[in-house]
Amino acid sequence: MKTITKILTTTKRIFKDRESAGNELATYIGNELKGQPLDNAIVLGLPRGGVPTAFCVAEKLSCPLDIVVPRKIGAPGHEEYAIGAIDENGQGYLNQSVIEMMGISQRYLHQQIELEKKESQRRRSVYRSGKSPIELKDKLVILVDDGIATGSTMKAAIESVYSKSPREIIVAVPVAPDDTLQDIQEMKKVDKIFCLCVPSNFQAVGCFYKVFDQTSDETVIRLMNKK
Repeated sequence: MKTITKILTTTKRIFKDRESAGNELATYIGNELKGQPLDNAIVLGLPRGGVPTAFCVAEKLSCPLDIVVPRKIGAPGHEEYAIGAIDENGQGYLNQSVIEMMGISQRYLHQQIELEKKESQRRRSVYRSGKSPIELKDKLVILVDDGIATGSTMKAAIESVYSKSPREIIVAVPVAPDDTLQDIQEMKKVDKIFCLCVPSNFQAVGCFYKVFDQTSDETVIRLMNKK
């Protein structure tokens, strides 16, 4: 399995909002996959912020939209610092080197994994409004988020999708730091990575948007019901 990283620019650029970034990303994906049939493709968004971007990609490429709901595992006392992430089945990615360095116990990890697994299951049920997930076996899966920072949730999403035996996995995002993209590439579970902007000075995803307000549950549900 060969990973191809596509990067348009390494200079800082600003997207208007998640929707405009999604439209631009869709155009780029369409050009890169020109000649490749997309009738077997599925776009998966990462809630919440990734869903408006994924919705625009799915619309423009005429693909069905679904979600994968990874949940971040935070460090004890520093919940915003991700030491990994898991999906609704508890599958995902844990940064073992950081866990060992911080001396994090297996008991803490087990408790947090169970807690976030239940929250992932709850969100998946709410966002899908009772609809069954789309079968991913032998499909071309395009994983979309509004950007990647540390990569923990995207790595968990990749692990979740990979376990369902898709034909191909593409990660597509408007912006991400180069070292995180390299980490994802080294997983060897992704076939292609499309990123519109890989800045030399990355601080946070929101720094690359004019409008980066919080995406509500209601917005995610509304967009999911449109597809």
